Amino acid sequence: MKRILWFMTALLLASNCSYAAQPALLQVASGLEHPWGMAFLDDGRIVVSERPGRLRIIDNGRVGAPLKGLPDIAAGGQGGLLDVAVNDDWLYFSYSEPGNTAKENSTAVARAKLEGDTLTEVDVIFRQSPKFPSRGHFGSRLAFAPDGSLFITLGDRQRASDDAQTLNNHHGKVVRIWPDGRIPEDNPFVDKDGALAEIWSLGHRNVQGAAIHPDTGELWTHEHGPQGGDEVNITRAANNYGWPVITYGEQYGGGKIGVGTQKEGMQQPVHYWVPSIAPSGVRFYTGDAYPQWQGDLFVGSLKFMFLARLTLDGNKVVKEERLYEGELGQRLRDVVQGPDGLLYLLTDHRRGKLYQLQPR
Repeated sequence: MKRILWFMTALLLASNCSYAAQPALLQVASGLEHPWGMAFLDDGRIVVSERPGRLRIIDNGRVGAPLKGLPDIAAGGQGGLLDVAVNDDWLYFSYSEPGNTAKENSTAVARAKLEGDTLTEVDVIFRQSPKFPSRGHFGSRLAFAPDGSLFITLGDRQRASDDAQTLNNHHGKVVRIWPDGRIPEDNPFVDKDGALAEIWSLGHRNVQGAAIHPDTGELWTHEHGPQGGDEVNITRAANNYGWPVITYGEQYGGGKIGVGTQKEGMQQPVHYWVPSIAPSGVRFYTGDAYPQWQGDLFVGSLKFMFLARLTLDGNKVVKEERLYEGELGQRLRDVVQGPDGLLYLLTDHRRGKLYQLQPR
């Protein structure tokens, strides 16, 4: 009798387990070359950026030809065409912009109008300063706050990590501007001598995920740690997030970085990963298609090719579930909620794919 009860209990647990409830993966499109970001247009079409320097429109699963009119892009290493966002009839995109020499570059953000297959009225609204000779740590995600301002996440450019602790440059920072490039007067360092007025927060390593909390309106980001120490942070004005003074990671190959994991005046992450998962896109789920996921935070993993579901209690992560582990077969680059209330996943591969998560 005990054996029968044990068997029935096991079946019940299996039927209620989260894996069984996972939405099915439906492939929407394929053949994308290292796609990086995606956004929905008002008519339901999807605009996707490809890191080598192309924007494409996906319409009912058909991948269109590259759009015309992009500015010069320094594609190479981790750089290229990066995030894309849509706001008030403008298309915004971040990219690595060439400098005056062949090796120098930095992250830039432009906006444009889309007319047919061409970008018009292209206007660069932000340039990371200074230009720097590096092929890595560009950031960069775009997130619009409830007040209409634009958050731009940036990287420390790898070999300039100490710059993340100073306010006279954009390395290792999150910046906040208005959509036309103007600087909000209530930014935290507007009146500080020697500080760049665009800066919102500092002490970041390489922030490649940004999302606005649906209830609080606050910016949540995640960033790549070194060897270990990937972080999720609530990214508030004037806060210092510690890099490279504190971290839960270590030098590649071993060795301490900075003073340890804590220091007065520097923020602790909401959540972190050791070993690193190499986080990618991030999104709060607010739709009705998956009721059990309401309010959860989703983070893609490049390294382990899964979608992390983080369950929250207020501002605390109380549970992590790893979805589609072993199923995607490609690095997961971005996750976006569509106007239909469904989640869409974008994989980073020379033959990258776009998936829709269909409720069972």
